Amino acid sequence: MGAMRFSEIGGLSEVRSKLVHAVQNTQIPHAQLFVGKKGSPNLSLALAYATFLNCETPTETDSCGTCASCVKIDKYVHPDIHFVFPVSTTKNVTGKDVISASFLKEWRSFLIESPFGDVNQWAAAFGGEDKQANISKEESRQIIKNLSLKSFEAKYKVMIIWLPEFMHPSAANGILKILEEPPEKTVFLLVSNDHEKLLTTILSRTQIVTVPKFTDQELASILTEKHHLEDKRAQQIAHLADGDLNTALRLVNNIDNDNHALFENLMRQCFKRDFTSMVQHSDNFHTMNKVAQKSLLLYAMTMLRESLVRSSTPELARINGKEGEFLENFSKVMSADKVFLISEKLNQAHYHLERNASAKMLFLNLSLQISKIIK
Repeated sequence: MGAMRFSEIGGLSEVRSKLVHAVQNTQIPHAQLFVGKKGSPNLSLALAYATFLNCETPTETDSCGTCASCVKIDKYVHPDIHFVFPVSTTKNVTGKDVISASFLKEWRSFLIESPFGDVNQWAAAFGGEDKQANISKEESRQIIKNLSLKSFEAKYKVMIIWLPEFMHPSAANGILKILEEPPEKTVFLLVSNDHEKLLTTILSRTQIVTVPKFTDQELASILTEKHHLEDKRAQQIAHLADGDLNTALRLVNNIDNDNHALFENLMRQCFKRDFTSMVQHSDNFHTMNKVAQKSLLLYAMTMLRESLVRSSTPELARINGKEGEFLENFSKVMSADKVFLISEKLNQAHYHLERNASAKMLFLNLSLQISKIIK
């Protein structure tokens, strides 16, 4: 993942420089609350901050990434960096053992594979999908126990609590005292996606660090630089994901396969005027989530543009493989006028979907209009 350092987190330069500045002036609040929406880099920022706090040879603006402390934090095995997160009973873990310490192996893998993941992805990763995860009273006892020991080797002992909004009220009450007066050189970093659910007694004891969502431009840059997407596709996905890097990465990983099959089906039904299938397709479209619906419409627009390129200047065609073969045949039966008219209808559908039109009606209407244009 490599997001242990400030430089690895795209954008958000203002928040980053405030955090760096606080460390340099040794104005380190003992409890901070990193507040950001789902898919924002608030957890990555908290981790980068913890790394910077304990780096043995920091630069002016970042941790070095190579000292013993940085290397351990990068692997999530530093003895002075503690993690607490929502968990639930699983096949193998029950009763008093349902605390973060029992799931550290899964947590390390989760952080490496899904640093911007949400609580549902986390539940799937540790095997607690069908149970309500929380941070229990037992966990608050562990927090106090872990922090009562002197630090092993770091400058600061750091307690990172991910999603404190999942704290059982008795757990929250259990840590109030230590949160207000932690042992010397101990720092609490709470990372929340919904701070309005936190007890006011917790809120009043923390200093808030607001982590904004990524802008479309920041997201697109991350996708091109770190995930090697071509610029146009990165822009398209960034626009769809609306500042949520987690959603953007999911789209990068599965947008093509599903969308191509759906688009190909839609076009075949419209060519054949297969109304029964169109109705069925509209039902399926209705069950997809909003991001998937929008991504299909955007994908269809991309494919139509590409079919125009193939018929007018084939040397500029960018899509190959199975999709390319489909476009080869598709572009032979579609005139520029038809492509233009269908693109217009797709654009309108996307606009209405944004404004919460009924997905089922919208898609059926779109199919009928495309069918009419083709014939």
